[in-house]
Amino acid sequence: MDPITLGILGLVILVALIAIRIPIAYSMILVGGVGTILHSGSLPVFAQLKTLAYGTFSNYGLSVVPMFVLMGALAARAGLSQALFRGANAWLGWLRGGTAMAAIAGCAGFGAVCGSSLATASTMGKVALPELKRYNYSGALATGSLAAGGVLGILIPPSVVLIIYAIIVEANIVTMFAAAMIPGILAVILFILTIAVYVAIKPEAGPRHEGVDFKEWRDATLGMVPVAVIFGLVLGGIYGGFFNPTPAAAVGAALVWVYGLLRRKIGWHELIDSLKETAGTTGMIYLIVFGAELMKIFMSRIGLPQAMAEWIANSGMAPMAVVAILLLALIFLGCLMDSLSMILLVIPFFWPVLVEINGGLYAPADGSGFGMSTEDLKIWFGILALIVVELGLITPPVGMNVFVISAMAKETPMSETFKGVLPFFGAEMVRVTILFLFPAITLWLPKIMEGW
Repeated sequence: MDPITLGILGLVILVALIAIRIPIAYSMILVGGVGTILHSGSLPVFAQLKTLAYGTFSNYGLSVVPMFVLMGALAARAGLSQALFRGANAWLGWLRGGTAMAAIAGCAGFGAVCGSSLATASTMGKVALPELKRYNYSGALATGSLAAGGVLGILIPPSVVLIIYAIIVEANIVTMFAAAMIPGILAVILFILTIAVYVAIKPEAGPRHEGVDFKEWRDATLGMVPVAVIFGLVLGGIYGGFFNPTPAAAVGAALVWVYGLLRRKIGWHELIDSLKETAGTTGMIYLIVFGAELMKIFMSRIGLPQAMAEWIANSGMAPMAVVAILLLALIFLGCLMDSLSMILLVIPFFWPVLVEINGGLYAPADGSGFGMSTEDLKIWFGILALIVVELGLITPPVGMNVFVISAMAKETPMSETFKGVLPFFGAEMVRVTILFLFPAITLWLPKIMEGW
């Protein structure tokens, strides 16, 4: 069989396996292994398997994953979400739609400590949903804002998915964290503006309620200080050069654990549960990484990325149009699989194509490429890719955040929750458009850090 035909057939089979709910890791291992055997025979596969697992998992960059996962698991049990939501509600709750805005702000703050979108949505949902119900918010706005707020955890540093992307394209994790800051803040602003517009059109969806007195406002504000300290020490330590991401994650996990101890939220039982959750999540991530490596080997052997780059170059498409098409493909794939799986599966396939177009063998004849260095390209495209990957968490049929929130708000039909996230989906598309048209917004902070 022609190698390119074999590669395309492999991708079709992979998507079919995922569609029938075969775990993504096993699907990639099966397609990557069998595809390589069909193309090159069994000996290369067995030779690679002898060292591939060790070579993949001994990557020091991956050691940061379990630490940040543990930090998020502990944060979910330490009461950080309650403190964040209470503080944000003290500042914003008096506005029309203010409690929903506070939920968004709380999701952003918790995502900065947790780094997991699903954990952010589920944890903040438990805290904010009762308050939203108490103030008679519509089911669509209440559940929609929490489902959408959960996606902030995937981009606002520290983010496990962002770390995995950096490892795949060999980018500096600290630089990627810096690049994510402004787009993350932009998302919070756009989400809050979306709520303001929503309640201006439908005032009954987010009723105004009385603000808190000064003592309650002061106590709620002070309650957010530990979160700010933890966030500042972790990211400040990384950006200041005091430690690299892995020790920073360990420091963050330790600080969250101490915070939980002091508040009597974390005992031995909660610590053991957090460690078990960390082991299970990390094992799942590592197995997906292994499957992605097998797929990458298969695709490299048959030359499908190179063939795709050559086809794009000969088609006459502008490089920016290629990025737009790839981002649309990511939005579509987000309807079929979770964000981490999508990054591990798609980025090893897409990234070599972009590199070739930017300055490789298949760059445009005028030598224009994307008008930026490969390092800048991996930062800019990575942030755009993660944002559109976020959309998969709130779009059917997967929409994991929607399922999580709907499970908590049983009285609100899932169709209402999907209606509630539509305005936030629009806000995300606005953010993607802004960052796509103006790459300097994403690259500004990393450039500033280069001069430090």
